[in-house]
Amino acid sequence: MEHSGSVNNSSEFGASTAGRSTAMPWTNNKESPNNEDDSNEDDGDTLATPAKVTDPLAPRLANNEQRVLVVSVTERTRETWGQKAEFLLAVIGFAVDLGNVWRFPYICYQNGGGAFLVPYCLFLIFGGLPLFYMELALGQFHRCGCLSIWKRICPALKGVGYAICLIDIYMGMYYNTIIGWAVYYLFASFTSKLPWTSCDNPWNTDNCMPVTSENFTELATSPAKEFFERNVLESYKGNGLDYMGPVKPTLALCVFGVFVLVYFSLWKGVRSAGKVVWVTALAPYVVLIILLVRGVSLPGADEGIKYYLTPEWHKLKNSKVWIDAASQIFFSLGPGFGTLLALSSYNKFNNNCYRDALITSTINCLTSFLAGFVIFSVLGYMAYVQKTSIDKVGLEGPGLVFIVYPEAIATMSGSVFWSIIFFLMLITLGLDSTFGGLEAMITALCDEYPRAIGRRRELFVLLLLVFIFLCALPTMTYGGVVLVNFLNVYGPGLAILFVVFVEAAGVFWFYGVDRFSSDVEQMLGSKPGLFWRICWTYISPVFLLTIFIFSILGYKEMLGEEYYYPDWSYKVGWAVTCSSVLCIPMYIIYKFCFASKGDCRQRLQESFKPDDSCGSVVPGQQGTSV
Repeated sequence: MEHSGSVNNSSEFGASTAGRSTAMPWTNNKESPNNEDDSNEDDGDTLATPAKVTDPLAPRLANNEQRVLVVSVTERTRETWGQKAEFLLAVIGFAVDLGNVWRFPYICYQNGGGAFLVPYCLFLIFGGLPLFYMELALGQFHRCGCLSIWKRICPALKGVGYAICLIDIYMGMYYNTIIGWAVYYLFASFTSKLPWTSCDNPWNTDNCMPVTSENFTELATSPAKEFFERNVLESYKGNGLDYMGPVKPTLALCVFGVFVLVYFSLWKGVRSAGKVVWVTALAPYVVLIILLVRGVSLPGADEGIKYYLTPEWHKLKNSKVWIDAASQIFFSLGPGFGTLLALSSYNKFNNNCYRDALITSTINCLTSFLAGFVIFSVLGYMAYVQKTSIDKVGLEGPGLVFIVYPEAIATMSGSVFWSIIFFLMLITLGLDSTFGGLEAMITALCDEYPRAIGRRRELFVLLLLVFIFLCALPTMTYGGVVLVNFLNVYGPGLAILFVVFVEAAGVFWFYGVDRFSSDVEQMLGSKPGLFWRICWTYISPVFLLTIFIFSILGYKEMLGEEYYYPDWSYKVGWAVTCSSVLCIPMYIIYKFCFASKGDCRQRLQESFKPDDSCGSVVPGQQGTSV
């Protein structure tokens, strides 16, 4: 429920009474009183002197014989979404990202086609959706970001919030560079003839040969592949991580443009982001539908779609198929990045977050399924053109959207138009996700430090993006593509799985499923059903721990075989992973040894039980949280 302006509750006390002015969790930082601390701590007790009940707005008495003290609890509204649709579009935009286009279709056909949908849907229902629902409910109930929220849940696990912030920085360092590649392609498309159509360009080699040529062999390289590797990246001028070379200016300019777009989308919070998502979240669907209509009309498209959907039931006996399904659903929905917490914290208190979780997670998974038709109709067409099998045409990851699909577009009539809308779709898909990741960190720090950061959000966002851009410059070098893949695995890829497991353990085991269910009941009017409570208590934590263990065991497979990684890089990679993961045990030690008082038992209780000094999270109530 939203509260406006200053609502003065009659909390006036007589002689020798101590009153508490409680800072509500949805406090608007810009209206913070001058005497508040530069942290998310509650205001201290205010000693009352003998007072007479008077109008709080009445002028002071001329004489000093009577002193009047008025203690009022002021509930200041937290900024909320202008419309419910803005929140839904923001969540959908964050969840639906480039991975829905370049990873899901490949994973699906590689792991049994239609048969893969069985483990995928099972893990959605029992693993991904309960975690997705949890984060939306947590953010909406406690109305704060991934740092301040832990005081109300399990103070010792505040390191989870710092780990998330660090992971979001790593993600911003490489993800925006990928969007920058799409921007480069977009500008290159504004020409009468796409530059990756022929082999007569300055960057082409003697091995270049159009894919439509009858003499095309495995030793030849296509114009699209050489355009990406030798014009966009110019990776031949570097030597991977051993020698990355200087920054490529044109690529850096494209990435800088992405950061400018991100800044003006985030600088005003939900007021600016809520307007932008109408374009960035809806545009990809318009383009996907257009590309689908075009794709299914191409010769060979039906074979591609058959290849995509034909179930191979025997593959379900392979444990790798189930691990891939679990990983895909987790990274697709995106719990644990702090974004769902941040976005839902701007909802009204009684918003139906349960329905939102069902709607947005379903749309996300259906989008992945739709993208499979778009991709495989074109792969079927390319197999038809090249007179080869589909498995020899497809590539996973960036190669699919920056080589194979542009290659197909170049053979179509009206190729310039199709190229422009395709790369516009990639840009909007990427922007939504980078908005979400950065907003998670911005919200967390603005809530935790309202005076130093919250009041200066525009300046803070500017400085943060400048810092991330400077850190991202190595990904724009000639060897930067290797670093992008490296950061993708060692930045969020491994660490986020452990972080979300600890987050789930903190909420479900320390805070308690019963207490969490009571919180949901206060918002929605009814407790979550038995299914959700069982998933939260047992299934979801095991789901996360299983993915984490198998990801650790197969981290080299996650890196892929396309690029060479020197031995020293693995040590650096694990250092990057540990830099975020270690935030959790380090903060537990700090909280227990330095920020708690009393004997060992009292310190444990203070560290792992919700802080009762927090004000009520229920609008209109004072006191402690439930």
